Amino acid sequence: MIRFSTVLLLFFLTSGQLISQTAIWMKKEILLESSKAYDNPIYRVTSFDAIFTSPSGREKTIRGFWDGGNSWKFRFVPDELGTWTYKTFCSDKENTGLHGQTGSFECIVGKSAHEIYQRGSIKRNPGKYHLSYADGTPFFWMACTAWNGALKSSEEEWDQYLTDRKNKGYNTIQFVTTQWRGGDMDRDGRVAFTGSGRIELNIEFFQRLDQKVDRINEYGLIAAPVLLWALPSITGRYLSPGYYLPHEEAILLAKYMVARYGGNQVVWILGGDGEYLKAYEQHWKEIGRGVFEEGKHQGIVAQHPHGRSWIGKAYVEEDWLDILGYQSSHSTSQGTVDWINKGPMVEDWDRLPAKPIMNLEPIYEEINENVTPLDVRQATWWSLFSTPVSGVTYGANGIWPWLREGESILNHRDAPWTSTWSESLKLPAGTQVPYSKKFFEGFDWWDLTPAHEELLVDQPGDDQYNTFVSMLRSPDYTTLLVYFPSQLDIKIINRLGLEYSARWFDPVLGIHKKGQVKMSGNLIEVSQKAQQDMILVLEAN
Repeated sequence: MIRFSTVLLLFFLTSGQLISQTAIWMKKEILLESSKAYDNPIYRVTSFDAIFTSPSGREKTIRGFWDGGNSWKFRFVPDELGTWTYKTFCSDKENTGLHGQTGSFECIVGKSAHEIYQRGSIKRNPGKYHLSYADGTPFFWMACTAWNGALKSSEEEWDQYLTDRKNKGYNTIQFVTTQWRGGDMDRDGRVAFTGSGRIELNIEFFQRLDQKVDRINEYGLIAAPVLLWALPSITGRYLSPGYYLPHEEAILLAKYMVARYGGNQVVWILGGDGEYLKAYEQHWKEIGRGVFEEGKHQGIVAQHPHGRSWIGKAYVEEDWLDILGYQSSHSTSQGTVDWINKGPMVEDWDRLPAKPIMNLEPIYEEINENVTPLDVRQATWWSLFSTPVSGVTYGANGIWPWLREGESILNHRDAPWTSTWSESLKLPAGTQVPYSKKFFEGFDWWDLTPAHEELLVDQPGDDQYNTFVSMLRSPDYTTLLVYFPSQLDIKIINRLGLEYSARWFDPVLGIHKKGQVKMSGNLIEVSQKAQQDMILVLEAN
């Protein structure tokens, strides 16, 4: 017997049959009842797939998943209006409840005003350095880090957080989906799984997590779950499944979560804070291929390396990896600043096949007692200007662990100066960082590429590392953007001899101000006099 659970509880009769309706880009859930009971079914049922056929005849194979007892499900995102059909395939062909089931549903126009339901799922375009919606509209990644948020928050707290992030301009939420180094259980004391050589899933853990992931999408935000936290450090390493699980079990666990949450609007982060090179490189490539190479998944894939780690060159042939993420680490030292502005991403981006490159973890606000909003802004803007523009992530040291009054961060050094998660919503940089998205939306940002090496006469950052001036330009040089981390005087080469008008963008207030520059021959002389960082906008008349 097949029962249906859809986002829209609408039904109509066609040719005497009951047909369900689901809005385009919304989650379609199909519930099947197994005719057999299995002991630890994720091992006993080695494959459980459905082929979905679109109204135009396209086919998409996705994995299903066990949801406790004899309940098995498929979650699917229809991307075409009209009547869809499906057929199921189970490795246990004698299970008549799971194998050979067929059905259909109608995909209709939805009523949601959110862009993820109007423009469609996030995708990577081959040959491009940015993401886009399904309809081709560029998507600027503006994420907030809430690693423990979905695990520890109450429903009311999660709504408070999502409301605040949505209102401030964030569009993506990064979070962890299992026990991990920084969170050993969920709010109710449950873990996602037990065991290592052979694992058992805790379905109640995932059923609670379902609600948190759904809520992210209900606010019009993209869910970016970390599937396998992977930091190979002594502290907390046996809470990091991407580190201690054998790759067969890591693949099995990740495939389960991809099947379970593939019906949501998601961007997968396969590993969190991991070492993906050297001794671990083959391990992670096997995991990535095992989970995603078959193409039975929905959503695109990123990796989140440990601090000051770049995997671009080593993973250039891994087609399953859509986003080249990096983490610049939590320091304001010369080593970190130079790594953002002069490091391997800067050297490699135009030598590798084009993929979005983004800093998925710049310095967290309040991670150190002396970290200022300026430090966070500088790391943000330097990251956005160091490679072709695609987006950036913000983090607060009280939000990611979901700190409450009197709590300490698990398996991290004590940070008594850190605000609670709710007070952290008010931190200055948490409001200021999303202004970068607002700023870039005023340009064809997807065409902008780094230009400071080409157009700056002298780089102040060569003498004093934290005065590094970054530049972006449009292909025809009619738009030049310059990030000043502080008060500075510079000279810019006017390569085409164009006449430019000037204005300033204030990253603290998120507003534009009048500007003036001196143009002399093939040089543009600029003096940035504000007692903070600023962005100069030069536009050809």
